[in-house]
Amino acid sequence: MTKCAQTVMEELEDIVIAYGQSDEYSFVFKRKSNWFKRRASKFMTHVVSQFASSYVFYWRDYFEDQPLLYPPGFDGRVVVYPSNQTLKDYLSWRQADCHINNLYNTVFWALVQQSGLTPIQAQERLQGTLTADKNEILFSEFNINYNNEPLMYRKGTVLIWQKVDEVTTKEVRLPAEMEGKKMVVTRTRTKAVPLHCDIIGDAFWKEHPEILDEDS
Repeated sequence: MTKCAQTVMEELEDIVIAYGQSDEYSFVFKRKSNWFKRRASKFMTHVVSQFASSYVFYWRDYFEDQPLLYPPGFDGRVVVYPSNQTLKDYLSWRQADCHINNLYNTVFWALVQQSGLTPIQAQERLQGTLTADKNEILFSEFNINYNNEPLMYRKGTVLIWQKVDEVTTKEVRLPAEMEGKKMVVTRTRTKAVPLHCDIIGDAFWKEHPEILDEDS
């Protein structure tokens, strides 16, 4: 999913940030983007088609021995938010939803796979429980500290543009030489880099003010 989102960002460079969790990704375009004259239908169809085709194209890189059983499809929608604060509220909501869903699933599958409960029994056990209750079940019954679970599952994935040094080996041949010499070449590229961090607080936005720059 993240590889697909990176491909979308590389193809549609007006995207300034993306956030993904579970089976969905959100893409934020530049505030002043004039891409396809700001036609919502073009935004949606290009993003969704690029994402779906990338999903098929890169499938074998991640699941070598597991063939695709049917053609995947994704839906999408376009929303215009009136302010940067509203946009941040939306992304915060998505990350909060990631935490809620992952905590529930972590406890649910521990009850099914380790305690032997049926899915219906596990669902009934968790009905009406709060965050503290789920954390207590994980710790007391399965010795799992939820805070030690991988950040990718607790926080989701944030994609932002960052400069990255790429090191490659290149053969250089001078006119007077018969054989070329191998040299290490470092190039700086701007790439969509995945982060697993908190975007609900202000720290992330203060560290990356260019994302919501009024001139972007």
